[in-house]
Amino acid sequence: QLQASGGGLVQAGGSLRLSCAASGRTFSSYNMGWFRQAPGKEREFVARIRWSGGSTAYADPVKGRFTISRDNAKNTVYLQMNSLKPEDTAVHYCAAASRSIILSELAHDSNYSYWGQGTLVTVSS
Repeated sequence: QLQASGGGLVQAGGSLRLSCAASGRTFSSYNMGWFRQAPGKEREFVARIRWSGGSTAYADPVKGRFTISRDNAKNTVYLQMNSLKPEDTAVHYCAAASRSIILSELAHDSNYSYWGQGTLVTVSS
């Protein structure tokens, strides 16, 4: 089970840190990702991190502004979001994928087995 938190209302240029807490003892064996869905749009990839934490990747719109990290001792993955823009407004979801999924495929939401409930990020201009 995945529980996302940390969303809220922030002005453009501000920062938020999302957290995703996982239950169970196998968190460290899963690749983790963040996706988001804006109103009227399809869900899109934001960032992912390898199960060991040694490799990360980002969607072009968030590169240089967002940072994904994980603490396997706390069963938690984070998304630090800086320099937020109004176009970042969306429900943000964390998700877990088997470590057997190759890294290049982790941008596709169909490769994720477990999803959190989503947390809303609203960026005002």
